[in-house]
Amino acid sequence: PKPILEAGIRSLQNGETHYTSNHGKLELRRGIAENLQRLYGIKYDPVAEMVATVGVSEALYLTMTAILDPGDEVIIPTPCFVSYQAEVIMAGGVPVEIPSKLENDFALDPEQIRAAITPRTKVIFVGYPSNPTGAVAERETLLEIARIAEEHDLLLVSDEIYDRLVYGFEHVCVPALGESIRRRTILLGGFSKDYAMTGWRIGFAAGPADIIHGMVRIHQYSIMSAPTTAQDAAIAALKNGEPYVKEMVAEYDRRRRLIVDGLNRLGLKTFEPRGAFYAFPNISASGMDDETFCQKLLEEEHVAVVPGNSFGPGGEGFVRACYATAYEKIEEALRRMEKFMNRYG
Repeated sequence: PKPILEAGIRSLQNGETHYTSNHGKLELRRGIAENLQRLYGIKYDPVAEMVATVGVSEALYLTMTAILDPGDEVIIPTPCFVSYQAEVIMAGGVPVEIPSKLENDFALDPEQIRAAITPRTKVIFVGYPSNPTGAVAERETLLEIARIAEEHDLLLVSDEIYDRLVYGFEHVCVPALGESIRRRTILLGGFSKDYAMTGWRIGFAAGPADIIHGMVRIHQYSIMSAPTTAQDAAIAALKNGEPYVKEMVAEYDRRRRLIVDGLNRLGLKTFEPRGAFYAFPNISASGMDDETFCQKLLEEEHVAVVPGNSFGPGGEGFVRACYATAYEKIEEALRRMEKFMNRYG
């Protein structure tokens, strides 16, 4: 959005090219805290309970590095964003994958999570709205998972980077479910998706002060501080970006309906995603596995989708289609996919 771009340019022109506090600019952290309270009624101390990061990817790295000891297990519902398991492994932990299913709209199953807990379990990880499925998590489901975490004295890590990109659904912020839940949750969020600022690389982590303190120690030795220009742009996003967020959500919803209806019409069974900007069709009607489907579709029709098995157990036999592109391009992609399915379906 233009006001965000202009804020970044002004930051550079004003000579804001130096390091900031390791935690990030206090004005930014205050703005994030105020935004979280406005949206979800949750309070964070911007001084002690928050750090600005180089996107949510760094926030995820800091979290896992700070809280995991070698051999600690992290329960991760799948299919999921490809970095979750990798960051756990790089921190010395062990990812325990819990596959979700199309017939349940890729919803979380608290009983599966409960059954996966062992004496080595340290964390339950949730990431909703979901990349790649577009699934969302219901309040009662998240409350049950939080009760399981409390019962077993586990930490919760919640990646909510797509929190504003929901359709006909009210996003549930995990730490806002109760004060006792907030005290055991690390919330990861950012600006890449809500404000279309992917290349700016600006995110945050919020959570208990002692955990944030440990994360900042790692952050200061590996990064120093999030990009100063990006921090200034993020401040502008919080002050002036709301109309653009609403406009973007309405446009994504229009594209979402187009792609989901189109994929189902082609015989590629697709449940209705209510968050993020992805559709996750089952491609079994093609008679191919997901990697073969993606390769042939790219080579023959020049349409790019991502194999579902890239996202962990439960993703096999699906592909991820992203609708964060022009409506007209989605229409053309569907026309090309129709030709493809006429040959193979």
